Amino acid sequence: MSNRLIRPILLVEDSLADAEMAMDALREANLANPVIHLEDGVECLDYFYARGAWATRERAEPAVVLLDIKMPRMNGLDVLTQMRSDERLRRVPVVILSSSREESDLARSWDLGVNAYVIKPVDADQFFEAVRTLGQFWAVLNQSPALD
Repeated sequence: MSNRLIRPILLVEDSLADAEMAMDALREANLANPVIHLEDGVECLDYFYARGAWATRERAEPAVVLLDIKMPRMNGLDVLTQMRSDERLRRVPVVILSSSREESDLARSWDLGVNAYVIKPVDADQFFEAVRTLGQFWAVLNQSPALD
C-alpha cells in the first residue's frame, strides 16, 4: 500500500436528491476516497482557498471535482473559470455533471478546460451507473500529476 494521501472527491451539487444519489453511487464503487459534498460554487471556492468552515481542512487537492453548472450564488462555469485561472488549481480534474444540454454551456465548459462533460441521465439507474463509473475512473484509474 502506498503512503500517498488519499485525495477526496468533491461533489458540488445544489440538488439534495442528485447529491444523495451521487454519493450513494460513489459509495457503491467502493472507493477509498472520501466524498465531500458542497452545495454551490461559493462553498467550493471556500474549500479550495481554505476559508470559513474549510479553514482547517487538509491541504490535499481533490482527485476530481464533479461540478454542476446551474447553482445558486455562483454557478459551475464561474467556479471552473476561477480554477483554471489559478496556477495551483488548474490541473485539478473537473467533470461537469449537469442536466444542461445547452450548446452554450457545453462549448463554454470545453473552452474553459473541463476534463469531461456528462449530461445527467433522467433515469435514476443510468445516473447511478454514470456517477459510479466517473468515480472509479477519476479516483482509481486516472493518473494525474501531484497537485500538492
